[in-house]
Amino acid sequence: DVFEQPQHVGHKKIEFHISSDIPAVLQMNSEKEDKNGKSLFIKYLSATIEEINNTGFGRIFPAPSSNDKMETEEEDDEIPSEFISRKDLEKNRLSREEMEKFSVFKNYEPGDPNCRIYVKNLAKQVQERDLKFIFGRYVDFQSEVERNMFDIRLMKEGRMKGQAFIGLPNEKAAAKALKEANGYVLFEKPMVVQFARSARPKQDPNDGKRKK
Repeated sequence: DVFEQPQHVGHKKIEFHISSDIPAVLQMNSEKEDKNGKSLFIKYLSATIEEINNTGFGRIFPAPSSNDKMETEEEDDEIPSEFISRKDLEKNRLSREEMEKFSVFKNYEPGDPNCRIYVKNLAKQVQERDLKFIFGRYVDFQSEVERNMFDIRLMKEGRMKGQAFIGLPNEKAAAKALKEANGYVLFEKPMVVQFARSARPKQDPNDGKRKK
């Protein structure tokens, strides 16, 4: 009795009284929405889907195919930009079937592996810088030893014209160069790449006389 008892308040109801008479303007708009609402929504939906297909959903794009991944991995060999890429080598290299159509590849033999390669069937426009652009990719120019071992001798006169000898750091680099550059079309002529015959020094000084 000391404290006042709270008075119970019942739930209040809020009611809205809206006239059933809809203005003619609103009625016309509602009819237009009924007729055009679906078509407008479909247009918006199709435009949205097209935008997603063209630009990707947000920053998520379709995953690259396996071939793209392989090319990306192959290009990760850190070859400096001043040398040809493996992709360009493959793009301008003849296939085995195409090589068979050229007489220069008839009875082709790579020869005995060594660190020096022999290149023939070179176009007359070829310069040493062109060969360096191709075969320099097999040399680590940060290594003084490999820089000194890299040597290009391009024959421009006489019977050896259109041929070249290229010294590479080791047999592995030479084998890779032969595999990737043989059949590469340079100035509209496919290069023929082989291991040089006289790359290894003769152990016996009388070897040359015996062969003669």
